[in-house]
Amino acid sequence: MQTAKKLTIVGGGAAGWMTAIYLNKYFNSQQINFSISVIESPDIGIIGVGEATVHSIRYFFAAMGLDEAELMRRSHGTLKTGILFRNWMQPVQGQMHEYFHPFEQQQLGQDIDISSSWLLTARYKQERYDEGVSLSAHLIKSLKSPKAERSLPYQGVVPYGYHLDAVLMARYLREHAIDAGVNYIEDTISRVITSDGNISAVCSCSNTYTADVFIDATGFSGLLIESLQKDNWQSFADALPCNRAVALQREHGEGYTPKPYTTATALSNGWVWQIDLSSRQGTGYVYDGNRLTPEQAEQELREFLGPESKVLKTRHLHMKVGCRKAFWLGNCIAIGLSGGFIEPLESTGLHLINLGARLLGTHLNTGVIAQPVRDAYNKTMNGFYDDLKQFIVLHYCLTNRDDTEFWRNAAKTAATCDGLVEKLALWQHKICEYHDLAGGFATTFTDENYRFVLYGMQHYPALQMQLGDAAQKPFSLLQQRVQQALNMTMTHQQYLAGIGG
Repeated sequence: MQTAKKLTIVGGGAAGWMTAIYLNKYFNSQQINFSISVIESPDIGIIGVGEATVHSIRYFFAAMGLDEAELMRRSHGTLKTGILFRNWMQPVQGQMHEYFHPFEQQQLGQDIDISSSWLLTARYKQERYDEGVSLSAHLIKSLKSPKAERSLPYQGVVPYGYHLDAVLMARYLREHAIDAGVNYIEDTISRVITSDGNISAVCSCSNTYTADVFIDATGFSGLLIESLQKDNWQSFADALPCNRAVALQREHGEGYTPKPYTTATALSNGWVWQIDLSSRQGTGYVYDGNRLTPEQAEQELREFLGPESKVLKTRHLHMKVGCRKAFWLGNCIAIGLSGGFIEPLESTGLHLINLGARLLGTHLNTGVIAQPVRDAYNKTMNGFYDDLKQFIVLHYCLTNRDDTEFWRNAAKTAATCDGLVEKLALWQHKICEYHDLAGGFATTFTDENYRFVLYGMQHYPALQMQLGDAAQKPFSLLQQRVQQALNMTMTHQQYLAGIGG
């Protein structure tokens, strides 16, 4: 019988433990193919810049056999039905501009799709696009959760993600991984030994660890992958200049009900996230460090939050925005922050870890790894990051804000993404549809998501077509579904109380 190969993950946190759980289940559920170890330092903290997720992470947690209610309790979790964007454009009729990006669009068009109907009937004069085509936009107004009383784990009336404490989640995943047979080593790796383009061993002050395959989950430092090739980073700074963040944890006020959505409010040189956990709020200012000092950013954030905020913890972070040219070199694969980082505007951090781990499952094997396999992995991972970069740039380049140099430059960033200028020109004359994005590397954000941002930012196409009285029927049907959803769903507070959150 072939001896199981050794696979060692250096670094814990979400990247290390999500990868360990997934690969252990994929390779070892029938027979042990890899002996999997995680070396986690007790001295190096978990970054956890963002605590929100996209909705598809539910499928990962479910596939790993995690109990949803326990996961949420242990991680002080809440549910997330989307992101409310505020102040990303100039005020509209004296009111702060805002729009909502949910995880669903209702498919109610019969002869013509609901997006075209919404545009052709000029419903933008009376409602936001998200209010005209989704249920989630109406649920959040009543602080309703996506869950009905009889909703099964990982299911709801509408798709949803989570708000989770990243540190607590990693600890919970660690326990689950250890119970499933993953070997846990507490040590601090300080040196990497390489030979002929591979990693031979990693070393701490007192121990040396060898393996057949190493996974780099060491965060922004990229300790392992950097040891194999120095010139292996492509920066996205020209497209996404926000490279720093100041993160605060603050108490909920007395009687406060956690919101079932994330808020992203644009400030002078970036934007602020507000994420409600069951125990506290996580908030932070993602900003351009070339325009603000950390002290100026923290002051602006505190002024935005108000003097009554009871701050529990403050942390300043430097973000390395971009990704590896090659995520897989020799016998080393970079996953999580060591592989790349897209600013957390659309909560893609855990999603990219999920993608990297799942792709590794189909590319890694217990025999000799051929170079075309590494090349294919690297090409696909680069495609994922480029696709997400374009979607994040879309949020910025449509702005009409001109109050600071940051926002004047943001309006020009479409040119940094191959083909985006042409797409935006096209979408002035037709709706954004699947075929406009086909052939790319979209993994979670499709034409539906693009439309929420495009039309939320008032980038409407000039459509010319006459519709009859039946054009209003989809919106009547939507209102019926909205009422049904409101009647079916629990409030967010009721759901949290029900799981002991």
